[in-house]
Amino acid sequence: MNKTLLYLSIFLLSVTGAFAQRFATLKGTINTSDGKPAESVSVGLKNSSIGAITDADGRFQFTRIKPGTYTIKVSAVGLTAEEKEITVTAGSTTVVDFSLRESANQLNEVSVTDRRKRYKIDNPSPSLRLGEPLLQVPQNIQVVSSDQLKDQQIFNMLEGAARNVSGLVPQEHWGNYALIYGRGDRIVGFRNGMNIEASWGPLNEDMSFVDRIEFVKGPAGFMLANGNPSGFYNIVTKKPTGVTRQSFDFTAGSFNTYRGTADLDGVLTGNGKLQYRLNLVGQSSKSFRPYDFTDRIGVAPVLRYKFDDKNTLTAEYSYQYQKMNAFGTGYLFSTKGYNDLPREFTNAPANSPDSKINDHSAYLTFEHKFSDKWKVTAQGAYFNYKQIGYSYWINSIKDNGDVDRNLGLWDAINRNKLGQAFVNGEVTTGAVIHRLLGGVDIGDKYYIADYNQSGSLDPVTPFNIYHPDNKAVTLPVFDRETPLSERGKGTVSTEKYQSVYLQDELGFFNQQLRFTIAGRFTHAITTDPYSGDTESRQVTPRLGISYSLNDATSFYGVYDQAFLPQNGNIFGGGKVKPVTGNNFELGAKRDWFGGKWNTTLSVYRILKNNQLTADPDKHGDPAASYVIQLGQTKTQGIEFDARGQITTALNLMFNYAYTSSAISKDTDPANVGTAVPGFAKYVSNAWLTYRLQEGGLQGLGLSLGYVWQFDRRPWSLAGTSKSDMPNYFRLDAGASYQVQKFSLALNVNNLLNNYLISGGHEDYLSPTGSTVYNWQAEAPTNFRLSVGYRF
Repeated sequence: MNKTLLYLSIFLLSVTGAFAQRFATLKGTINTSDGKPAESVSVGLKNSSIGAITDADGRFQFTRIKPGTYTIKVSAVGLTAEEKEITVTAGSTTVVDFSLRESANQLNEVSVTDRRKRYKIDNPSPSLRLGEPLLQVPQNIQVVSSDQLKDQQIFNMLEGAARNVSGLVPQEHWGNYALIYGRGDRIVGFRNGMNIEASWGPLNEDMSFVDRIEFVKGPAGFMLANGNPSGFYNIVTKKPTGVTRQSFDFTAGSFNTYRGTADLDGVLTGNGKLQYRLNLVGQSSKSFRPYDFTDRIGVAPVLRYKFDDKNTLTAEYSYQYQKMNAFGTGYLFSTKGYNDLPREFTNAPANSPDSKINDHSAYLTFEHKFSDKWKVTAQGAYFNYKQIGYSYWINSIKDNGDVDRNLGLWDAINRNKLGQAFVNGEVTTGAVIHRLLGGVDIGDKYYIADYNQSGSLDPVTPFNIYHPDNKAVTLPVFDRETPLSERGKGTVSTEKYQSVYLQDELGFFNQQLRFTIAGRFTHAITTDPYSGDTESRQVTPRLGISYSLNDATSFYGVYDQAFLPQNGNIFGGGKVKPVTGNNFELGAKRDWFGGKWNTTLSVYRILKNNQLTADPDKHGDPAASYVIQLGQTKTQGIEFDARGQITTALNLMFNYAYTSSAISKDTDPANVGTAVPGFAKYVSNAWLTYRLQEGGLQGLGLSLGYVWQFDRRPWSLAGTSKSDMPNYFRLDAGASYQVQKFSLALNVNNLLNNYLISGGHEDYLSPTGSTVYNWQAEAPTNFRLSVGYRF
């Protein structure tokens, strides 16, 4: 592996030696007349393809500019363009700042009425710690913007945000947390740069307070080493912008769905130092299944105080409350195959009990800039998730459809205490530019649950799925008087870790060629009910190379390692080893037409050792949750992503992925070559939006998109590892209209009314040994109609 990187480095150096030349860097800040940062302003060099959009702080930057004299042009919708003539010299950094004649409110007025949708984001959020454009990062990172989520009317993380990124496959869920697979395994959830993944939580994020979602493919030692080597997604929440603006949206849709949101952004002091952001959401919705419903309330206030140009303190809190039917009512069971039952079928009785979730999170972040090139960030977070609920499953099912339904208690508490501090900096030694990153991460995660109490809903007469009677039944009586700390003693799982990380990205020829050398040391202790304490100490290296052929094209290679402490119950005893994995990846990135849209092509191979999967043999105990430790799995594939503004009127997202994942080593040679669970071999998604720019229907937008998954593997290896899941194709469409401060949007999902599912096998549920299929069905054709007002 290291030899491959060495040969690639020698090749790129030879190319650089033949064609490299000295370049310059151009950067600056654009403010409004009242001193506020001007976001979403176009900046470009006339008579060239070089261009950018200012970020939330009004900043822009161009690297690798050829020496010479240029005219830099600044423009935004409704504003008079401003130009400046500049001269740049080789090896220098030129700073050009602009002050627009308009105030922040005036800029907001015009941008609100005719702001172009932005599907392409050029730079990672500060929470990813990478102080460079995504085009230069030696890794496949795809960013889904809030504009894109809004166009698709995605309400929460369960509803298809993953469709916007190649190779990701959402699996069925319990209604509380998102389960997304990519590159052969589940990808981990982060929020604002912190790993918040926990047992059965926390509650999936409502999109009302989400600014963007960053999907990072493969291991990423610059974030955390003790995570799944398949990758993670980072939810970036909305922060104050320093510009006063408000928006309100109301949505009505199928199945009695009603939803209202508010986004309030502004300043609390005359000098603009104290800023705020407040997002609110309230939602009530039924389901295409009887008795199912989901009600949600969310409050997310943020305060930011800018002491001066160097010091900033941000305090953030979010509260989400969700009330819903008992968990698991969406699961269907049959011995005859998937789709054997109508998708609106339910096993739940008419008096199905409610489940309630209270989810709190708080962040405190301090940033200090020593200079334009050096910054330190310290952040602490606390998560508290409390669940009072019930869950449905079945005790058994016969071939004639007789089912013994089971209702269990599921009360749980999940607490995470997380902290991190990291430094970004840049120094130059001779002709080499060093981008330095160093940090410390600590975490303390705790989960306790009472899922030990359960009882049959059909103790005398079975429930038959082919002749269902969903009448009210006598519910089991559970003990909630005893504190959860006592009831859940045998279920506690914890994880405590401390890690340090150092990275040096060496830039040659004015950042045309970049080498990354990094490493992380992690100490982790995990505890679970089955195997007690597991202690791990691991050093994980990271090597990367990135080469910019020109200002719009780069090639990269990366080798990264990760490990994942894990616990489980192996039949007959035995210690569960941590997952250890490495990723080798090559790729190419390109910006097109002045950076308006981007493509990424990557090929990769991930080797994972000691991966766990469910043991299909219950060994005589139907209530047991045994696992099998596989020797090694190999996942490899190709991924392609395209996103951005193809023309002034047309925005496009398109992706495609080929994935192959199988057991490559095992104690039983017969298992070698067997596919691992939970992926689709071929996945493709698209979303296209065309908005009329002139004429009587100016502002009218039309959208069309699809989700396609072919050759799917079930999430469970039980019964079979072959591709027995039906292929998946979903077609969606939308129409929207923007006029002045008002907007109107209609989305219709599953236009073809296809029966769409995800699922697996649970063979122990059959007393005769039949294969038991269990699955969740998606909604039939449905719509959402939204109206919005911005000022």
